[in-house]
Amino acid sequence: MIRILAVGRLKDARLAGLANEFAQRIRPWSDLEIVELKDQGPEREGAAMLARLGPASGHGLTVALDESGDAVSSRDMAALLGAHGSLTFLIGGPDGLSPALRERADRLLSLSPLTFTHETARFLLLEQIYRGLAILRGHPYHRD
Repeated sequence: MIRILAVGRLKDARLAGLANEFAQRIRPWSDLEIVELKDQGPEREGAAMLARLGPASGHGLTVALDESGDAVSSRDMAALLGAHGSLTFLIGGPDGLSPALRERADRLLSLSPLTFTHETARFLLLEQIYRGLAILRGHPYHRD
């Protein structure tokens, strides 16, 4: 099961269409849940995400997308997806994630040293999840 907790809705119709396309591609290979939370500042968003996460043990790996996180390759993402039965990805709002969420996460990942909107980050994450699953299945989507 892959779960994405994301702040805000996808307001840009083009990004929403791309995100939906990759979500549909993922679903035959993995259960996928996307939970959109209200944009209300990092502390309140963090509290809402923490409430959704529950206790640290027994709920799979929690991965926070954060500019200070580790940079990983697509093959690294595939290995991460293949090593864990359940993953929850956290995408903050325009002001990022609260310190409490970064502390709660099992791992911090950076999508890039560049800064993206949270809408773009969601699309990029979905594309990389699909790519990682394609790598695991030997699907030709990913080419070395």
